[in-house]
Amino acid sequence: MVSSTRGVLAVSTLVAVVATVGSLFFSLSLGLVPCELCWYQRILMYPLVVVLAVATIEDRPGVYRTALPLSVLGMAVSAYHVYVQIAPSAGTCTLGGGCSAIQYPMLGGLLTIPRLALIAFFLVTVLVAGVCLVSQDDPWD
Repeated sequence: MVSSTRGVLAVSTLVAVVATVGSLFFSLSLGLVPCELCWYQRILMYPLVVVLAVATIEDRPGVYRTALPLSVLGMAVSAYHVYVQIAPSAGTCTLGGGCSAIQYPMLGGLLTIPRLALIAFFLVTVLVAGVCLVSQDDPWD
């Protein structure tokens, strides 16, 4: 029988895997060059796949100590990236063009790659925070 913690960790792992595969698809299959902020988001998302997968296999609710800092920081970087796309004068970066460039708009521009990353980081954060709240671990130990 699968524990509820393991189930939530499996879903959070799936979110991280989809985000990772999606970022690789955009760059390797579509040839889109990631900007500097995209690289930071990748640096924060890719390890979550391994960390969350191992925690799922081992049914380890204490993973929030490792996963939450990565996902919360990733959410902050993604939110800033979305802001830069909305207000291009707010900031720029150098790799692959400006961070304000929208390389692959979806749903009429409603979804962009940074917005997808923000959604993924948000989902992982909420799921892992839920594991923290229902786990037997004291988060302040």
